[in-house]
Amino acid sequence: MFEVLALYLAVGAVAGVLAGLLGIGGGLVIVPMLVFCMELQDLPQELIMHMALGTSMASIMFTSVSSFMAHHRRGAVEWSVVRRIVAGILVGTFLGAWVAAQMSTGALKIFFVVFLYYVCYQMLSGKKPKPSRVMPGAAGMFGAGNVIGVVSSLVGIGGGTLSVPFMIWHNIPIHKAIGTSAAIGFPIAVAGTVGYIVNGIGVENLPPFSLGYVSLTALISIAVMSVITAPLGVRLAHSLPVDKLKRVFALILFLVGTKMLISLF
Repeated sequence: MFEVLALYLAVGAVAGVLAGLLGIGGGLVIVPMLVFCMELQDLPQELIMHMALGTSMASIMFTSVSSFMAHHRRGAVEWSVVRRIVAGILVGTFLGAWVAAQMSTGALKIFFVVFLYYVCYQMLSGKKPKPSRVMPGAAGMFGAGNVIGVVSSLVGIGGGTLSVPFMIWHNIPIHKAIGTSAAIGFPIAVAGTVGYIVNGIGVENLPPFSLGYVSLTALISIAVMSVITAPLGVRLAHSLPVDKLKRVFALILFLVGTKMLISLF
């Protein structure tokens, strides 16, 4: 039990530093590390990816609050955008958790790896969409929220890699797009967590101290350590070449994704 707890504390520490240093959404770091930890525990293969995704979503509930509050204090959250998109986000994220529960671990891994490759491309190319239009109406915002929510739930993230480009494309300044994305991450995390709990209740062979597809042991460890170490990452960001580090990290993510893909065969 002590070894398992130490592993999860290490996951939280690394996730916190990288989030503060590189601005990387926690799920992109947490999910692969949780998969690795749970494989070491010999958990049933058919549960590992679901547990990693559900636990990642739950951890984002805690980390997103401090993030969006910091952005709010700087006036960088467009609350009108949050209000207009949140209904679609909640529906899409809960739906995504239900879809994930119907998928096999192999299918979820493939989806996650494809998304990881997309993020690697974004980081290596540095490409950002050109602002070209105004925000859509109610139906468009609901549809956009659905898409962001479903994908975020399927890969266990807070949605920043999708919502930030969406807002930049619709003429939201970059610093406000990031702050608003942090605020959107909270309802994504809440709906995703509820979805993974509901769809995991009653599933056989769940590990001890689990609530549906959420490992409470991992959740508490990650939440505590990531909050402690994120400020260290922020301080390092002001003294290290972050752009170069992002490219290196993108290559590491590519290798991690490739390893996950190879493990399926």
